[in-house]
Amino acid sequence: MKTTYLIIGAGISGLATANFLESDDYLILEREDEIGGWCKTIVQDGFVWDFSGHFFHFRHPEIEAYLRERMPPDEVMTVEKNSLIHFKGEHVDFPFQKNIHQLPKEDFIDCLHDLFLRGELELDEEMRASFEGMLYEKFGKGITERFLKPYNEKLYACELNELDREAMGRFFPHADIEDIVRNMRAPDNSSYNSTFTYPKGGAIQYVHALTRDIPDEKIRLGEGLEQLDLVNKIARTSSGEEIAFEYVISSAPFDKLLAMTSLEHDASAFNYNKVLVFNLGFDRKGPRGVHWIYFPEYDYRFYRIGFYDNIMNTDRMSLYIEIGYPADGTPDVDAELARVLEDLAKAGVVDGHELVSWHTVTLDPAYVHITQDSRAQFEASSALLKMRGVHSIGRYGGWTYCSIEDNIVEARELASQLNLLQKAT
Repeated sequence: MKTTYLIIGAGISGLATANFLESDDYLILEREDEIGGWCKTIVQDGFVWDFSGHFFHFRHPEIEAYLRERMPPDEVMTVEKNSLIHFKGEHVDFPFQKNIHQLPKEDFIDCLHDLFLRGELELDEEMRASFEGMLYEKFGKGITERFLKPYNEKLYACELNELDREAMGRFFPHADIEDIVRNMRAPDNSSYNSTFTYPKGGAIQYVHALTRDIPDEKIRLGEGLEQLDLVNKIARTSSGEEIAFEYVISSAPFDKLLAMTSLEHDASAFNYNKVLVFNLGFDRKGPRGVHWIYFPEYDYRFYRIGFYDNIMNTDRMSLYIEIGYPADGTPDVDAELARVLEDLAKAGVVDGHELVSWHTVTLDPAYVHITQDSRAQFEASSALLKMRGVHSIGRYGGWTYCSIEDNIVEARELASQLNLLQKAT
């Protein structure tokens, strides 16, 4: 078989690429039996859950309009975010560093004192180059050790000195001293996701919007890529078929893509963590008004919980729970669920509630660990792949931290480049 464009993965990145290509000579391979990647939705016992909390923050109006025009009318809700931090049994507004005045007196004094004297911290060059070093350098010891360090260690399931200084890029909520002090009298907790959109039918509705104009025969489910012959430009699939291609657009994890080629590379440069997700449905409402709560304290197993019922205005509490795991960790689901329920009670989220439905999934990978080594390895290897017509995109294909909209924008830009190349030939 021959195709001009072989697209690996029927998630957001792969489907968006197919939408923006001007050619219909493409084929999408999806290893799983369903489209959507991690952007899948579960409907169970009257509850609507995603594989994890997928909320959309559009910076490009034309992208949002493109999706909405392919969805049922009034499907999408726009929500003004209300997010909190659980700290010493109380709630603090997010982001932590702009709301230290809400802390108990001694914690507030420590955070403010260390913020002003952060320049006196002795950090060596290796530490300054790390994500952990960036936190200490910009916010001091008090803020870092009360929230920023423990929360992100729980999320990434690793030591923060292993991550690159800019591991979270524009998604990290920076604040300078003026912002922090001004916020004490004139609250302004706006961030890149101050408002978000969410479909009533779950995040999968955005996926369906991207498949509206894709013929069924263009997507092969249950068939993954196994090997890429870069010299002869032939892909071998899990069914044993060989497909000749001109271009490959892959959203598969970059380390796995490299392993399917003959390129020499250092596999140890690519580390990541898993996230164990519980979706929990209860018999009645719990806390109202809040959309998600961060839990930096190690006394709680999870690092974040979210409330679908407060987003969708439903009458029973519907939660997602996220627990970070190292890449080689194996979750004990039953034990973790018991611990989660205990911690929810301890936090006051449940109080005599009955769990009436639940679902779990392990995102593997979940967050890639961006390091200086991974950046260097990606730049070198992706350049060689592009010389053979292979483009690796998306959060996992690009080994980066990005939003779902970023994936669509990247796919659109790549498709535009490929369209121009095709016209030129």
